[in-house]
Amino acid sequence: MRGSQVSVASNLRVTQMRVGEPIDLIRVVSSPICFLVLFLGSDLGFSDGAFVFGAQRQDSSGLKETAGGNSNRLIPQESKQLKPPIRLISKDQKTSFDGNRSFDYLKDICKIGPRPSASKGMGKQKKYIQTHFESIGGQFLQQEFIAKSPYSGKNVKLHNLLIRWHPERTRRILICCHHDTRPFADADKRNPRAKFIGANDGGSGVALLCELGHHMESLDGVFGIDFVFFDGEEFVIQRPRDRMFLGSTFFAEQYSRGIPKWRYECAVLVDMVADKDLQIPLEGNSLHFARGLTEEIWDVAREIGVKEFVPEEFKFIRDDHLPLNEIAKIPTCDIIDFNFPNPTAGNIYWHTREDKIENCSAESLGKVGAVVLAWLHRKQRTEK
Repeated sequence: MRGSQVSVASNLRVTQMRVGEPIDLIRVVSSPICFLVLFLGSDLGFSDGAFVFGAQRQDSSGLKETAGGNSNRLIPQESKQLKPPIRLISKDQKTSFDGNRSFDYLKDICKIGPRPSASKGMGKQKKYIQTHFESIGGQFLQQEFIAKSPYSGKNVKLHNLLIRWHPERTRRILICCHHDTRPFADADKRNPRAKFIGANDGGSGVALLCELGHHMESLDGVFGIDFVFFDGEEFVIQRPRDRMFLGSTFFAEQYSRGIPKWRYECAVLVDMVADKDLQIPLEGNSLHFARGLTEEIWDVAREIGVKEFVPEEFKFIRDDHLPLNEIAKIPTCDIIDFNFPNPTAGNIYWHTREDKIENCSAESLGKVGAVVLAWLHRKQRTEK
């Protein structure tokens, strides 16, 4: 799988492979991607030319914010254990990404259990995310949309979650992940309907952003930072019937339809970044759509000595970065280790019962987080 060669059309728009599926040819898509998402009235449109998130109260920037830190669209917290502990930064950790603390967040998330879209587990995790980021100074917003459930065929509510840092800054950078998990361990050979925890595929991105948030308020420079947790990345029961990337597609479509007072200059997607045997090559679609950004991040990894960012081109992966690149026109890089557990064994833990906390590590989260944080510091220093 490593270093596979794929031919690319010069007018490539979107690859036709699902996450991790090898292809021999990239086909050009001539029509827009069709996803089963609908508007929920004016809450998800644009107000005064600005990108709007649905919640209770609208602030002066055109974004809607939860009043008093609470939203009646959040599922009530059902257990005191779900409240994330306050993990304070010591004086010697203010500028360093703490992989151990990130791993603690991952443990909390995995204790919730499966977190597929529109589930009770997802509701608990959403409350966890809101509580955590509001406790460290982030501005919490959410974007609600409708999708057709692959279980029942009925419409259900899904939510993208957004955390804003320095909202007054009009030049912005987007850091994102998906926060849903696969409904079942459908790639598990022994039991494809087994419970799927999604420690690496789903949980690792959330845990990394939970730690990264501790460093955002003190991040000086010209850029404001937004974290987005996409819903519906894997709201799938049957492939290829059920479409993926619902949340990122909806987000990209909404962004592309208006002219906000602020703009995203680039974005970074993190996915499957807690593998114990971490090796992250250059993903093909990231190089195609955002080569400069991608090479910039790998340069930072080399400079700070993170050798797990391998400067070799990998195959093309279809992930949440495609709607951002293709629809929203935001140059976006995907940081993904798609050989879980390792390049020798291949991706045999993906969507199986082996995607569990025991096959993840604090060291891996620490290395990826250190690269992202160092890159953000460099962007703030070099851009004016």
